[in-house]
This record gives sequence, structure tokens and C-alpha cells, in this order.
Amino acid sequence: MSGLVTHVPPAPLRPLVSSAVGYRAPAFPTGVHRGLPSRHLTLVVELLAPLMVSGMGEPVSAHGVAGGLHTRPALIDASGPQEGLQYGLTPLGSRVLLGVPGGELRDRAVDLADVLGARAARMVERLRAAGGWDERFRLLDTVLLERLAARRWGAEPGPAGVAAEVAEAWRLILVSHGTAPVAAVAAHVGWGRRHLGERFRAATGLTPKEAARVVRFERAQHTLRARPVPLADLAVACGYADQPHLAREWRSLTGTSITAWLREELPFVQDAAGRPARPSVP
Repeated sequence: MSGLVTHVPPAPLRPLVSSAVGYRAPAFPTGVHRGLPSRHLTLVVELLAPLMVSGMGEPVSAHGVAGGLHTRPALIDASGPQEGLQYGLTPLGSRVLLGVPGGELRDRAVDLADVLGARAARMVERLRAAGGWDERFRLLDTVLLERLAARRWGAEPGPAGVAAEVAEAWRLILVSHGTAPVAAVAAHVGWGRRHLGERFRAATGLTPKEAARVVRFERAQHTLRARPVPLADLAVACGYADQPHLAREWRSLTGTSITAWLREELPFVQDAAGRPARPSVP
């Protein structure tokens, strides 16, 4: 049985954790699931078997995986059933909770032990022994709250926070659904385009232009998950020049065509409410 359980993290975590879900999914018919580009860095704890991810730098196989922002698909071994938790992280969340700037995780998926050390293995074992979703979420929230408290009190070293200008540029790209021109974003925050691009990429892993591409694509694929839409209309609604522009961007970001993705992935990656029910690192 497949399904998705949504969770609202404690208030102190909400600026750092952009989404939190528990997932349960059967084996995928093709054996490989595409983790699509999105606005979220990710922290995944797979409880049944090590999560195997390729296509994002060095392949990784681990129960705990952290992933950065990317502009190509992560290839996830889905040949067996999967069950676990996936937390989406903001760029600030990556810095505070993982202790790693988003730029260092660009196009990468890494063993959580590489960023959290021995505590990652202890966390995974406790989560695997937990009695249900409520306990699982409570355990993971507690670990992250402890990380947050340690950063605040200086008990653990870590990178500085995200610059206000970068945070505002990120916000503007998100609220405009990726349609705000980069020059306008730079002017809004009072920085030159080049300086914004360098600082933005270091903090998030993407340039402002790449982030806008990902956000537009994210809106398009979320729309297709929810309901059938003529592709020409979808292109206009999501800020593409035309349907061929949408098709080119889709293939570039996913490695496949829109029609192939709809045929191969969509029937198997949603729960009854039309939401993804499978890990998507990142």
C-alpha cells in the first residue's frame, strides 16, 4: 500500500524546513524513479533498505541521505518497496541543520553521516525502531531542534547565515514563480547581477537564473500532477515563451519528454490525493 503522511514541524524549525512528509511506496515498475529538480534541499531517512541515488555526482547508498539543489534528475533505485521520511530544507536550513552551505551540495546527494557524523546512524536506528509516524516525526524533529539549539549557543561550529539580500532574492523568485527578470531581482536587493549571482549560488547551489528555471518547472509539473492541462496553455500559465520552450526545458531538467514522464511516472508517484508518495532526492 502506498501513501503520504504530511507533518507540520515545530515553529522554530519552520523557517528551515519547507516541507515534511512520511512516504510509503511499492516497487516502481521501471525500477528507477526520477527525483526532479525543486526548490527544496532534502534530508531523507529511508527505513527499509539503503536509498541508492545516482546521477548526482558520486553515487550514494545509505539509509540517511542529504541532497542539494540541482538542474538534472536524481536517479533513485526504486526496485523494491520504500518507506521513510523526507524533509525539504530551505537554504538557511541546510546551513543551520546540516552545517553545509547549499553551494557545497549543488548537484550532489551525500550520506547523511558525512554531514552529521555518528549521530546520523543513531538517528536512523531510532527511527527504524519507532512505533509509527507520530513517533518518527517527533524523533526527527527533536534531532533537528537539538542541532538548531547547538548552533544558537555556539556549541557546534557552522557557516554563517544567508545574507538578507540573498534571502530576499530567493523570496522574490519564489513568489514570482520564476518569472521575475534577474536584472529586476538584483536591482530590488541593491546588488549588481554578477555579485548577486556569486553570493546566491554559494548560498543555494543555483544561480538566480537557474533557480528561476527550477521554480517555473516545479510549478508546471505540480500543475500536471493535479489535473490534465493542454501543454500550450500550461506553457503560457507557467511563464514559458511557448510549448516548444516548455518541452525543451522539461527534457533538460528531467532527462525525458513530458509525455514519457506522464506515461511512466505519474500513475505511480501519487497517493490518492494526487501528491507525490515516493522519496525524490532532492
